[in-house]
Amino acid sequence: MKYAIVDIETDGGVKITEISIFVFDGERVINEFTTLINPGTFIPSYITQLTGITNFMVKDAPRFEEVAKQIYQTTEDCVFVAHNVNFDYGIIGKEFKSLGLTYRRKKLCTVRLSRKLLPGKRSYSLGKLCISEGIEIKARHRAKGDAEATVILFKKLLDKDKLNDFEVVNSFLNPKSREATLPPLLPKEVFDSLPETHGVYYFWSKDKEVIYVGKANNIKQRVVSHFHDKKKKEIEMCLATANITFTETGSELIALLEESAEIKRLFPKFNRAQRRTNANYGLFSYKDRKGIIHLAWNNVKMISQPLMRFYSVPQARSFVEQLCKEFELCPKYCHLQDNVTSCFHYQIKDCKGICREEESIESYNKRVEKAIASVVFETEHFIITEQGKTEDELSYALVLNGVYEGYGYLKLEEQNSSSSEIYLQHLKPQKDNQDIRRILNSHVKKNPESLKQIEHKELGRLF
Repeated sequence: MKYAIVDIETDGGVKITEISIFVFDGERVINEFTTLINPGTFIPSYITQLTGITNFMVKDAPRFEEVAKQIYQTTEDCVFVAHNVNFDYGIIGKEFKSLGLTYRRKKLCTVRLSRKLLPGKRSYSLGKLCISEGIEIKARHRAKGDAEATVILFKKLLDKDKLNDFEVVNSFLNPKSREATLPPLLPKEVFDSLPETHGVYYFWSKDKEVIYVGKANNIKQRVVSHFHDKKKKEIEMCLATANITFTETGSELIALLEESAEIKRLFPKFNRAQRRTNANYGLFSYKDRKGIIHLAWNNVKMISQPLMRFYSVPQARSFVEQLCKEFELCPKYCHLQDNVTSCFHYQIKDCKGICREEESIESYNKRVEKAIASVVFETEHFIITEQGKTEDELSYALVLNGVYEGYGYLKLEEQNSSSSEIYLQHLKPQKDNQDIRRILNSHVKKNPESLKQIEHKELGRLF
């Protein structure tokens, strides 16, 4: 069997600046290919400080497309080996994809192999591992130096596994094993324990910090999709993942609600959406002297009861644009086109002509009222029910006085009550916010049968 032991350096993103490949037959190196690569991008100073590779050095170097054939041929009929293999393999695969080509090789990760064959190390980074094993790295953070060191490390691992007829290596190469696709720090048994159910999952770093929270209808399947995603953020996140925990929810709705709440509670490094907590802009409506209902947005301090809240003006504008399109409203009266006598949308037949007095005010206002109804709760006290975590259980989200109070689970025989009391007894209290309202409104719009009105005696807010 031949192994292509690979190391790359990048511009800090997904463009390669240097690649080194050593073809190893298990005993000796039989071929080598090393070259700088012009990434076609600017190499930032912090990357130059780390690798020593400057913009001047790669100025006259070949671009990836000029060496792609040699890379392909050098690694052909070889097992692709690297330290944190998914990083190197993913970047190279992305470069080939940009040329319209597919790059596929069997993979082995020397981090995962080392964790199995050299257990108990304090660190499995290439530098620390080589120090503990007495391997000299002649040029750290340069492709050739790191690849040469990986060859020596891999030879040690093969020799150790040889005593057991290469049991570990063969198990890693087994197509049914996910060892080659898992992040280097993630134990396989953790992945194997993931369920294929609705729920929320947490990616943890080696420092026991939650770095990402996600929701899924199939937790295991969704987690796998992260491992195969070649975006820079996904690669970085997976390389940092050392553990995954989960909470089963029984339904997609509860998973969405729990995910949103957990992101706001934990502020994970790799979650960008829903991290913000201050929605400073609000949607409101008013009638002008003609009796036409306007939709507009402003700072929430200027609005007594906003219909919706937003984190930014662009977010507010984008939302109103969507309402305008969905309900065939006039951009002039949605304050999307100011200082015009009639809107541009009339010319393309997207406005029925209220701005030209060609549509009655009554007819136009009915559509505005429908638009407003689509973004506010239709009733003050209600539950939204979904499947629970077991067949004899239901899950529910509770809204009282127009405010989301939280979610909970009930046995099916308890659900016939029309009073809020039983739902309050089983409730996990949660905070109301605009992201939650968006989730609930979207769900009810798609599943109107899931909403049930209930009676409620005023008990005050739960928190």
